[in-house]
Amino acid sequence: MSETGERYKYSVVVPVYNGEHTIRELFLRIKHLFESTNTTFQVVFVEDCGQDNSWKVISDLKREYSDQIIAVKLSRNFGQHNALLCGFNYVDGDFIITIDDDLQVPPEEIPKLIKKQRDSNSELVYGVYGNKKHNPFRNIGSNLVQKIIQHTFKAKGPITSFRLLSFSLCERIRNHKQGFVYIEGLFFWHTENITRVEVEHRKRLVGKSNYSVGKLFRLAINLIFNFTTLPLRVIIGLGILFSIVSFAIGIFFILRKIIYEVPLGYTSIIVSIYFTSSVLLLILGVIGEYLSRLYALQNSRPQFSIKEILK
Repeated sequence: MSETGERYKYSVVVPVYNGEHTIRELFLRIKHLFESTNTTFQVVFVEDCGQDNSWKVISDLKREYSDQIIAVKLSRNFGQHNALLCGFNYVDGDFIITIDDDLQVPPEEIPKLIKKQRDSNSELVYGVYGNKKHNPFRNIGSNLVQKIIQHTFKAKGPITSFRLLSFSLCERIRNHKQGFVYIEGLFFWHTENITRVEVEHRKRLVGKSNYSVGKLFRLAINLIFNFTTLPLRVIIGLGILFSIVSFAIGIFFILRKIIYEVPLGYTSIIVSIYFTSSVLLLILGVIGEYLSRLYALQNSRPQFSIKEILK
């Protein structure tokens, strides 16, 4: 609640990972933005157990601006989406805004989200980048993940980590229990009232992106296995294809034996065995991936663990 005992108008959730050089400036710019329009706000920092002094900077900010900040420190690194889900449990605003800690999206772009929501009455508004300032390899990985997301969730446009959502949508997703957390998957499950507005995206001034190409690849794999049955459909298709190919090869060798009296020998048998074994191993590997996720879900591991909270 705000100082007057009323709900905040906006809650800003910031997942923090190695952001010691930018989070103070980020907060002060958010503060200036909302105070210049006489709008109540709070900022929820979720420190995702980085390797720098981010928690100290957040703690200092909390002492200076105690009524406008909630600070949460996780016990280990759980990832951006888990940190966001944690932060959603501490918001008290009519609308929630999520923004990264690196200042690549200027907080001065927040009014664009607010205006778009008012004009469209949307439950979820994405700020999309007209010109992304990531390095080329990161852009390639991001574009791949975007394609998978759009195909998986039937999304009608790009998604980003800069968004505005209603409190009612936040309430519907924050009790989510699945072990693998992907915020967009929850959003698209619970609403289709989604709009987008173009915002500025700047080059990173400090440090480097926490999303390497390898992490983006792992994210793509997790999305495919956790939200689709595509791998199962692929192995069914491969099974049918390989059966047809194997049958055709068998007919070929039989005809050679009948017409030309060419001995079959051991080569064809060995090739058939290796071929069939590799297909079976592929199928078992895909099934194993799904079973491992069912096992993790059955264990009901929490999506995050909190070490310290400053309210």
